[in-house]
Amino acid sequence: MLDRIKTEEVVYNLQVSIHTQVGMMKRALITGITGQDGSYLADLLLTQGYRVFGLVRRSSSGNVDRISHLSGTVEILSGDLLDQCSLMDAIAHAQPDEIYNLASQSYIPTSWTQPALTAEYTAIGVSRLLESIRRCKPDARFYQASSSEVFGQPDESPQTERTAFRPRNPYGVAKAYAHWMTVNYRQQYDLYACCGITYTHESPRRGSEFVFRKVTRAAAEIKLGLATGVKLGNLDAERDWCYAGDAVRAMWMMMQQEQADDYVIASGETHSVRELVECAFGCVDLDWEQYVSIDPTFYRPDESIKLIGKIDKIRHGLNWEPQYSFEHLVELMVDHDLKALHDRSL
Repeated sequence: MLDRIKTEEVVYNLQVSIHTQVGMMKRALITGITGQDGSYLADLLLTQGYRVFGLVRRSSSGNVDRISHLSGTVEILSGDLLDQCSLMDAIAHAQPDEIYNLASQSYIPTSWTQPALTAEYTAIGVSRLLESIRRCKPDARFYQASSSEVFGQPDESPQTERTAFRPRNPYGVAKAYAHWMTVNYRQQYDLYACCGITYTHESPRRGSEFVFRKVTRAAAEIKLGLATGVKLGNLDAERDWCYAGDAVRAMWMMMQQEQADDYVIASGETHSVRELVECAFGCVDLDWEQYVSIDPTFYRPDESIKLIGKIDKIRHGLNWEPQYSFEHLVELMVDHDLKALHDRSL
C-alpha cells in the first residue's frame, strides 16, 4: 500500500513538473517562416524548447519545401503584413514572448519593377506589425530584419551600427524605413524592439535567383552533365557573405539580452564573385573558365560599392562569431546541390 502511494506520488510530481515546464515554454511567432532565414530560425528555436508559430499568407504560392521537415512541430497561422487585423489576430492567438519579422519582398531587381508592393510589405508592413504588438502584446520582444542595403553608398568602410543610411534601391529604402520605425517604437513606447543589420547570407535553402546559389548549383549541374555552362555578371563585384545558420543564431542571441539594441550581422570580410566561382568549381575539379561566360544584363548599377560589416559590437557584446568560413560555406552548398541533383535524377 505504501509502495503504491509512493509510486502515485512520484507520478503526480512528474506530471506537475511536466505541466510546469510546458507552462514555462517560450512562445515565438515568425513571419516569413517559409523563407531561408525563417526555416533556420524555426529549427533553432525548436532545439531551444520553444513553441513555434509561423505566419503564412493564405494565398501564398511560395516555396514551402524549406519547412516541410517541420510539419507537426510548428503551428501555422494565417496572416498578411498588408492586413493589420490578421496580424492582431495572430498575435492574440499565439501570445508570443518573441516575434521575429523576417518577411519582406527581398529580391532587389523586383524592388525596381514593383517598388510600391515592396514598400507595402517591407516598410509599411512593419508599421502594421509594430502597432499590432503595441496594442495586443506590448511585453513581447520584437526582432526586425534590417539589411546592409540600407547603407547603399556608404561614406565609410567597413560599416558599423552608426554608419549613415544612404539606400540606393527601393528595397533598401523600405528597409531603412522599417529600421527607424522599430527604433522609434522602442524609444516612444518602451517596447523591446531590436534590429539586426544583416549582410548577404547563404545556405542550401537559398533561392536559385541569388548569385551564390546560382554559382554552386551551376557547378553541380555541369559536373553531373546536366548543364554546359552558366552566364554571370560582374565577376569583380564583392560581397560580405556569411552562413544563414550563423545569422539566425545572432538574431536569437540579440533577443535574449536584458536591453534591446541593434547590431550588424556579417562575416566581416568580402570575397569577389570570381573567388566564389573559383572555389565552387574547384570543389568539383572543374576549370571554371571553360564554363563561365559574362552577360552584361546581369550587371547591377551599384556593383562598385563595397559593403562590408564591422562586427566588433556583436562579437564583444554578445560573444557571437560566424562559425562557417567562406570556403566551408561554398563547399557545403556545392555538396548539397550535387546530392540533390543526383537524387532527383535517379
